[in-house]
Amino acid sequence: MFGKKKSKENPTRVETVIGKGTSINGDLYCKGSLRVEGKIEGGEVVAAGDVFVGQGGRIVANIKGRNVIIAGDVRGDVDAKEKLEIVPTGVLIGDIVMSTLVIEDGATFKGKSESRKGTETQSSLIAKESAAATKEEEKGNKNK
Repeated sequence: MFGKKKSKENPTRVETVIGKGTSINGDLYCKGSLRVEGKIEGGEVVAAGDVFVGQGGRIVANIKGRNVIIAGDVRGDVDAKEKLEIVPTGVLIGDIVMSTLVIEDGATFKGKSESRKGTETQSSLIAKESAAATKEEEKGNKNK
């Protein structure tokens, strides 16, 4: 009755902030979302929630997160489960995997990109076109 309630993890709430003037060397793992205004160098940065790299932020490591928003400088591969967004001040040099990609005017991206939805979408399109063609053929055969 008076016991402690277990707190539910909220991956949208920014729980970890790497402030301006802070440098981290090594891997970083977060249960929630992460905001980087300082510098991280290492193997990987992994967040269960979102990763936001501020305008003064710099990451030299691979990044994994739900949504990744880049306004600063990133040198490494990015794996965004949902959306990757690079705003006009953002620079990303590395390969990316994501479901949705937004690169705003003025942003810099150099690398290879792979869409999680790409193969499914392409397959779905082919299947739909094939089904439509089959229906057209059937209509044509019935009219003869």
